Amino acid sequence: MRTISTILFSFFLLSCNNNERGIKIEWTDNLRGDFSFTEQWDYPEGILLNDFAQLVCDGLCDERTYKMRDEEGKIFNDSIDKYYQLTDTTHLYHTTVGEAQCYEWAGTNFARAYKGENDTILCYTECNAATHSSLELRIIENKCFARIKLNSITDIGEEYFDSKGGYIKIEKQLWKKGILKAEFDIDFIHPDNIGIPMWWNGKIYTKIENYKPI
Repeated sequence: MRTISTILFSFFLLSCNNNERGIKIEWTDNLRGDFSFTEQWDYPEGILLNDFAQLVCDGLCDERTYKMRDEEGKIFNDSIDKYYQLTDTTHLYHTTVGEAQCYEWAGTNFARAYKGENDTILCYTECNAATHSSLELRIIENKCFARIKLNSITDIGEEYFDSKGGYIKIEKQLWKKGILKAEFDIDFIHPDNIGIPMWWNGKIYTKIENYKPI
């Protein structure tokens, strides 16, 4: 997971390189639609249910946990309490839903938002093992500047695709309370193949970190 400082630096570059016209935000008192995705949750990536109905870490785990399981993967009875002190099994509630046509994208359930400098709000969707494209939004007053950041697993490495149009709606009352509730449908410039559209649409409902409610 990227650090906050990395995210902010990335967005400062965005402020220089993105289409400065931006997308005009449609503010609404009550953003209707199905936001029931916020009731769904996942365990952190790498947490699985083993054959003994135990939640175990299978990925980037604390090295000490490997000694707490037998050859079949079962946690020793006398190690269960310690195992779960070292293993994060938090319920992570979904904060975004949507569809996208872009590179190396297989879906994402999580978006995070931060308050940056000069009343700028920064938001990005999280990547995972199968998804390497992230939607990044920079919101300043009544404008939203968007791009897709691809962190490819191929030799391409990092690549950026700026927005060229679309819409975004944000609920004003929740915004004042430090919550980003939004619906969007954004098109992006696709210089690699202008014949294939690149787009991202969906919804976001997430707390704006470091935001002081009005």
